[in-house]
Amino acid sequence: MNAPANALFNAATLANIEEAGSSVLILAEGLEKEELLHSRITRVEATRLLQVLAECLAQLPPELHEAMPELAWDGWRSTARQLRQTGQPCDEALWFAVLSLVPATLMWLRTYRHNQPELFSFAA
Repeated sequence: MNAPANALFNAATLANIEEAGSSVLILAEGLEKEELLHSRITRVEATRLLQVLAECLAQLPPELHEAMPELAWDGWRSTARQLRQTGQPCDEALWFAVLSLVPATLMWLRTYRHNQPELFSFAA
C-alpha cells in the first residue's frame, strides 16, 4: 500500500475503534457486572464489538503502535484471546474491557486526535 492508502486505512480503522468502543460503553451504561453477564443480548453484542475493536487494533501497523504508546496494546491482545474462550476467562475479560480498557482507550484516542490529528485524517 502507498502512503496515502495507508493513512486512509489507519484513519478508517481508528474511526472503527472509536465507534465500537463508544457502542460498548452505551450498551453497558448503568449495568453492574452480574447484570451485564446475565443479559444475553447485551452481552453478545458487547463481546462482538470488543472483538471488532481488538481486531482493528491488531491490524494497525507498528508505526501507529509507536505513535500511540499509551494504548494498552498487550492488554487488548490478551483480552481478545480471553473473549474467544468460555466461562470465567471470557466473563472477566468482558467486564475488565467495559470497566477499564475501553474507557482508557477512548480517552487516549481523544488525546491523540487532539495532538496528532493527521493520524485520524481522511484527507489524502
